[in-house]
Amino acid sequence: MTTSDGWNAAVRDRLAPGRLLPLGTATDDAWITERAAREVLGRAAATVRGVVPGTLRIGPADPEPEPEPEGSPQREPAREPGALRVSASFGLVAGRPLPEVVDELRAALFAAAGDGIGLVTAAVDLRVTDLLDAAPPKEGRAAPPQGGTSPTTDDPVALAALGVTGVAAVTDALGPPVRRGSDGVRVEVAVTLGARPLDVARAVRTAVTAALPEEGAVTVVVSELRG
Repeated sequence: MTTSDGWNAAVRDRLAPGRLLPLGTATDDAWITERAAREVLGRAAATVRGVVPGTLRIGPADPEPEPEPEGSPQREPAREPGALRVSASFGLVAGRPLPEVVDELRAALFAAAGDGIGLVTAAVDLRVTDLLDAAPPKEGRAAPPQGGTSPTTDDPVALAALGVTGVAAVTDALGPPVRRGSDGVRVEVAVTLGARPLDVARAVRTAVTAALPEEGAVTVVVSELRG
């Protein structure tokens, strides 16, 4: 892979929404893109002294279970359904003991995932990829991706969502801002940077349900964070 190929791949990875991750529990019926969640976790990792953040992935805590042979007793799931695993690599700058840095980084990522976003996180896996004599020169803090221009809509579901504190915009990264189906309505939003996505998603569901009870079940997708 050439340098330009690697740079282009990094840009695509940064801009791609990635998989949808469950916010809160199943009863919340709320989701966030992996890209938006990585923004929060990456910033948390960068605050740990001695850490140079690398790649970060978020996915299901447990793989899909193997089918049980017929007649086998049913096993309890290993973790809460929807629980997630964070996998992060990082460079370690000389000057701090590795166990101390790992403990602090793991705690920071757990806190950012739960308190900062609202993800149910079962595990944080860490991997050291580089041992550095000194931290690389600091670049300006990268702003979160701003996405495209916010779509204009007069859909009453979108208008109800836009009235919620913490909603920066309705978005169309994954499809129309509002999508109706036989099982209810889905609304896609951007959340203001610093607001907790789970709390905002819950408030959006409450607002849409109160304003438009005839829409039925309301699903909220947080597609991005905006400063």
